[in-house]
Amino acid sequence: MNFLDFEKPVQELLDQVEKVKQVGEKGKVDTTGTVKDLEDKIVETRKQIADKLTPWQKVQLSRHPDRPYTLDYIEALTQGTFFELHGDRNVKDDKAMVGGLGKVDGHSIMFIGQQKGSTTKMRQYRNFGMPNPEGYRKALRLMKMAEKFNIPIVTLIDTPGAYPGLEGEERGQAEAIARNLFEMMRLKVPVICIIIGEGASGGALGIGIGDKVLMLENTWYSVISPESCSSILWRSWDFKEKAAEQLKLTPEDMLHNKLIDGIIKEPLGGAHVNPQEAFAFVREELHKQLEKLMKADPEKRIQKRIAKFCAMGDFEEKK
Repeated sequence: MNFLDFEKPVQELLDQVEKVKQVGEKGKVDTTGTVKDLEDKIVETRKQIADKLTPWQKVQLSRHPDRPYTLDYIEALTQGTFFELHGDRNVKDDKAMVGGLGKVDGHSIMFIGQQKGSTTKMRQYRNFGMPNPEGYRKALRLMKMAEKFNIPIVTLIDTPGAYPGLEGEERGQAEAIARNLFEMMRLKVPVICIIIGEGASGGALGIGIGDKVLMLENTWYSVISPESCSSILWRSWDFKEKAAEQLKLTPEDMLHNKLIDGIIKEPLGGAHVNPQEAFAFVREELHKQLEKLMKADPEKRIQKRIAKFCAMGDFEEKK
């Protein structure tokens, strides 16, 4: 397991547990009590860390290399029923954007999300979770297919942003994202959006318009990353921690500002500590939200969705 700087106290305790177990095995000594005390201390240390997390530390947790990615969530939720669909029927199949049909508790769902990749080779293959225009057009194609067959949509957001390369701009990156915003507002089926890691800029918003927008505890959602914000305002990355605080990008800030609808609990220490528990929390929330949304009248649901996004932000009109 990988450990971030502020997780070092936990790492030291886990190392102690391993050493005590090894001593017990070699010397045939009962170390159960000592191990139990250390494990209790690990839980307490994780609680103390969780209570004092800064916005920048939450950003770091959202990028943790051991954190589960979109396909991990989909495979756990659908339990072998997921069938991936490919291509935008125009340019190519964008590997940074994945989508397809799967069943959760007997209900068909169209899953769509950015996939980063868990190894260096896979990250390159997935373009580090940064979709090109064809990725957003593939996502929209799958959404329209779901609408045609009255299948609810779940988007899983985890991206550092849409791909900023020249080819992306040549093929209409801004238009593709803007088209998704427009079309997602009018989808007749329930749409649930969940930020499972990074939610950066239009790259996240391109699949982020839903009846319910939810965030996991240790994620962030903002128009810009702390590093990029720091480099623009201070011409240096040295102020990224200050930028993270000022951007109000944590789930708590987003909920307070009425930009999301709820926060999904994570296992103590983060989703990377116990992925199966994280999957269970997401499954539980999906079941609860879909049960309510499926009962609503489609036209009323659309109007409520539009009204929610139109009401975002504070402004004042002056004559």
